[in-house]
Amino acid sequence: NDRWSPAWLPLAAALLVGLFMPASCADWLRALAVEAGALAAQVRAVVSSLARVDVLVNNAGTDKPTPFLDVTPELLDELLAVNVKGTFYMSQEVARRAVAANHTASIVNMSSQLGLVGSGYETAYCAAKFGVEGLTKSMAVELGSKGIRVNGVAPTVVETPRTAVALANESLRLMIIGKIPLGRLATPEDVAAAVVFLASPAAGMITGVTVPVDGGWTAQ
Repeated sequence: NDRWSPAWLPLAAALLVGLFMPASCADWLRALAVEAGALAAQVRAVVSSLARVDVLVNNAGTDKPTPFLDVTPELLDELLAVNVKGTFYMSQEVARRAVAANHTASIVNMSSQLGLVGSGYETAYCAAKFGVEGLTKSMAVELGSKGIRVNGVAPTVVETPRTAVALANESLRLMIIGKIPLGRLATPEDVAAAVVFLASPAAGMITGVTVPVDGGWTAQ
């Protein structure tokens, strides 16, 4: 059904919130970081087990803030594997199946505000997320004629169980909030709402863009 109803939003958002940043996905990709062939094969196995994929949300990601001079080859490889290679191979396999079956699809890549601006101690992560940005735009241009839309979402810092430890540092929390014009951190629901919109027929004429869900961080 290609009709979009806003009534879908609460249910779809709840589903996405439930899946938001699953540690198992990032751990799975990290374990395969050193072997691109194994990663591609695992992705192919997962996608081939599904009858059809109408929407793909590439949501696995990882970050390890490190001074530029201390970034090791292993750390850089890990961040590129999880953030870029996983997105690339998953998108490639879903797109192949969609084209072969002659049906449309929507792909949403999870970028970051640090895929739009730079930051100290985040060179490896920025390199990966800027890569996701380029991938999103290039895929959109190439796959548009095949009925496949590709967009991105770029969140600011999101309050989740995985960020709770760092955000318990009140000075850090206030420093981050001070950089956000809306004056608060993002929630999983904020991010999920943007993903649902981009994945839906309501965004049927939108492709190749990234929606910042950053409270105005990158507008400054």
